[in-house]
Amino acid sequence: MEYQHKSLANGGWQKLSFFEQMANIGSEVERAIKWKNKNNAQYCSMAFERALELLDLTIGSEKSGSRLRELLRLREALADYFAFDNIYSSSDEKWHTYFGAFSFAVRINH
Repeated sequence: MEYQHKSLANGGWQKLSFFEQMANIGSEVERAIKWKNKNNAQYCSMAFERALELLDLTIGSEKSGSRLRELLRLREALADYFAFDNIYSSSDEKWHTYFGAFSFAVRINH
């Protein structure tokens, strides 16, 4: 597999806390939303793929059953929102709120 985040895929990702990982995933989701709203499907798709790549790195290193279930549901909901029919009724605002909590947690812990 060809990673866009090569240094992170080679072990750097596991050095980050869970909150840092989720905040970084959220940054890519925010970029995807921005490009979606600017009607730039190519850039939106690229940011979405980067978000999935980072999410998959997190999923691959996760051992906890409940956290793993949450991450897999998150992946499904993101795919539904950006690539399918949005049957879960996600919105830009819901994604801002969800990932914003992780960004806030990172800021208060540093």
